[in-house]
Amino acid sequence: MRRLRLDEVWWLVSPQNPLKPAKGMASLKARLASARAMARHPRIRPMAIEAALGTRFAVDTVAALQRRRPEANFVWLMGADLLGELHLWQRWRALARLVPIVVVARPGYVGAALRGPAMAWLRRWRRPAAAAARWDEAGIPALFILDSRQSRLSATERRAADPDWARRFDEMDSFS
Repeated sequence: MRRLRLDEVWWLVSPQNPLKPAKGMASLKARLASARAMARHPRIRPMAIEAALGTRFAVDTVAALQRRRPEANFVWLMGADLLGELHLWQRWRALARLVPIVVVARPGYVGAALRGPAMAWLRRWRRPAAAAARWDEAGIPALFILDSRQSRLSATERRAADPDWARRFDEMDSFS
């Protein structure tokens, strides 16, 4: 948030990632509660807004948010692991034409992501990381790739280490 001068971060917890099988997926309630438990800053707001909007794809979610909040400047934040699969996303080029994209480095993913199919198209709009604080002035498409303190922590490994995590979060009372 500090590097990008963001007012807040909306952590969008998807009802169902279209690229992942539904079988074995934890409930939206459990994933949202888990995200809320992990968000350690009051301006990081995990939410299930796609469920409320009825959107399934990032491009449709961003377009809906821009219609609902025309005064807001949105930027799409994602990990380098997602940049590597961006070319599989529904209308990903349209997403890049709606909002600047900021990619946060993740161990073991940056190199492959930079060689991935989406980068063949996005490369021409890559901006220096030092300019990321002015993302809202960059125009669109715009791509920033940020180095960061990288954690080797993996959600897949965390789930494997604690197979009952979803059940505990499903049993929690709060959901919105």
